[in-house]
Amino acid sequence: MAERDAQRVAERVRDHMWQSDRASRGLGMEVVAIGPGTCTMRMAVREDMLNGHGSAQGGLVTALADSCFAFACNAYDEITVAAGFDVQLIAPGRLGDVLTACAVEISRSGRLGVYDVDVRNQRDERVCAFRGRSYTLKGKPVLPPDHRD
Repeated sequence: MAERDAQRVAERVRDHMWQSDRASRGLGMEVVAIGPGTCTMRMAVREDMLNGHGSAQGGLVTALADSCFAFACNAYDEITVAAGFDVQLIAPGRLGDVLTACAVEISRSGRLGVYDVDVRNQRDERVCAFRGRSYTLKGKPVLPPDHRD
């Protein structure tokens, strides 16, 4: 039962955060799956996302990973912010590629968390490896009182 409750909380947090996440929506991202400490998001590489070499601009690939990280670490209904992250751009994203980011919680203790986000294209080729460090604002829920059970 507790697992199902945690899943329901993660889904409510996703819905609440998504409403005001103009950046992720504006880049055409979608949340494919959410769970406590995990998230999967997708984004198609559009023409307006290409750099001068004809590949996806690295900051936009990183934005997908960062959004996925944010949804994963906030899924417990405590406001959690990025304390930093490291990114390795491994292969270029190309026009028409569908990039999928999968965030997994590596560690969560006290106020600090570590999350890995793997970004791959539709051919299952790794495009980006992202490690995020989070800081939780204890006692500050993501959901307003009228969105909780």
